Amino acid sequence: MYKILANTIFLGKDVHFLPECHSTNDTALNLVKDRSAYEGTVVITDHQIQGKGQRGNKWITEKGLNLTFSLILKPNFLDISEQFYLNMAVSNSIRKILKGYIPDLQVKWPNDLILPDFGKIGGILIENSYTGSNWEYAIVGVGINVNQLQFENPKATSLAKVTGSKFDLTELFRLLLIQIEQGYIQLRRGKWFEIKSEYLYNLYQSDVWSNYEDSFGDFRGKIVGISAQGKLEIERENGEIQLFEMKEVVFKN
Repeated sequence: MYKILANTIFLGKDVHFLPECHSTNDTALNLVKDRSAYEGTVVITDHQIQGKGQRGNKWITEKGLNLTFSLILKPNFLDISEQFYLNMAVSNSIRKILKGYIPDLQVKWPNDLILPDFGKIGGILIENSYTGSNWEYAIVGVGINVNQLQFENPKATSLAKVTGSKFDLTELFRLLLIQIEQGYIQLRRGKWFEIKSEYLYNLYQSDVWSNYEDSFGDFRGKIVGISAQGKLEIERENGEIQLFEMKEVVFKN
């Protein structure tokens, strides 16, 4: 089903398909620990039982209807303090493919894929492995709602639900890996300005006055940037710019 890709340089040359698993990220991390994986190894499953999302949330999907996979990368050309550039490169790559079906698709910080007014279509969770202060491996978990039509979470949707079409999972997987590899090569070549500019251009609520909530309560602000560490830069109405970690601010609209 999910075969080794012939039209990539390194990504997808080693594909581990599991009919069912708890988490592709956990499986990929175990391969790294066992030294049985290398850069470009992919773990994919038809049914992820305990998938992980941002903020400790679970990623629940129906068997055989969606794409849930993890990539093993070795971005040791980046400093640990610059790791969010990997998030941006992967987010950009996935959006490039999916926008062919849904032109209005946006990235919601830090790395959800959403269609405003419809809901969340996918997400990315990157977990890192370090040796001392060196970045050894990055496990890039990707979950995309493709052909599923029913969701317990009212904020979730899928490609099929939005477009009314059914998708070939194998072909979509192939297209995604090709584009993610290109985005990763762009990152490795130092095209950081281009990567960040594209991410911000397609970022949900970027440069738009919106409602947010932090530990002090509700406030009005607009997103004006992203730090290399992935902190969200929000300008308040008084002109002050604050940086927020992932769990420090909530989108209210």
